[in-house]
Amino acid sequence: MFTETSHRDTETQRKSDRKKQMPLCLCASVARGSEHRWSWLVAAAFLLWLSPVSAQQLLDRVVARVEGHAITLTDVQAALGLGVIQVPPGAAPIEAGTQQMIDRQLVLAEVQRFPPPEPDAAAINREIARLEMNAGARLPALMQSTGLTGQRIRDIARDNLRILAYLDQRFGTTVQVSDEEVARYYRDHEAEFTRGGALTPFDEAEPVARQRTASERRRAAIDQWLRDLRARADVSINPRVNQ
Repeated sequence: MFTETSHRDTETQRKSDRKKQMPLCLCASVARGSEHRWSWLVAAAFLLWLSPVSAQQLLDRVVARVEGHAITLTDVQAALGLGVIQVPPGAAPIEAGTQQMIDRQLVLAEVQRFPPPEPDAAAINREIARLEMNAGARLPALMQSTGLTGQRIRDIARDNLRILAYLDQRFGTTVQVSDEEVARYYRDHEAEFTRGGALTPFDEAEPVARQRTASERRRAAIDQWLRDLRARADVSINPRVNQ
C-alpha cells in the first residue's frame, strides 16, 4: 500500500515538473491563441448585431443639408407620399423632391424666427385628414418604409399650416394688380378661358383673370424670396441624390 501511494506521488510530481519546464513562449502563444479565437467570436457577434442598423443607415441616407439640418431620403419619400411636395411631370422624383424639401426647410427656419399664430387643433386634424387622403391605401406601406408615425404626420400638418399662415402674413392674401396686367394675362392664357371651342368674352372672364393674375404675381414674389433665402443659406446637396 505504501509502495503504490509513493508511485502515484512520484508520477504526480513528474507531471508537475514537466508543466513547470514548458517554455514560457509556448505558454504565451497558447494564451494568445485562445484570446485571438475569443476576439474573433466577439467581433463576429458584434457585426451580426450591427448589420441591420448599417443597412437602415444606408437606405436612409442624407440627401441634403440646410444650415446643418439633415434632409434624408425617407424625408423626401414621405413628403412625396403625403403630397406635401409635388414633382412636375417628367422630373426625377428624388432630385426634384430634394430641391423642394430644401425650400421647405428654409421657410420653416423663417417661420421659427417670426412665428405666426399657432393653428388650432381642428385645423390640424383637417390637414392630417388631407395628407392621409393623399396617401390613400398606400399610407400603411408608406409609414412602414419611411418610419412615419401618427405624431410625425401631425407635426407635418402643423408645419404646413404654419407655413401658409406665415406666407399670408408676409406677402398678404391678395395682391393688387392693374387692369392692364389682367388684360395681358387674359390674352396670354386664352386656352384657360376657352369653353367648347369658344373664347369667353373678357368682361365675363375678368374676375377669374384678375384672381389668377394676382396669384401668379404672389407666386413670383415668393419664388424670388426663396431664391434670396437660398443664396444666403449654407446648403449642400449629396452628389448621389440622382443615383
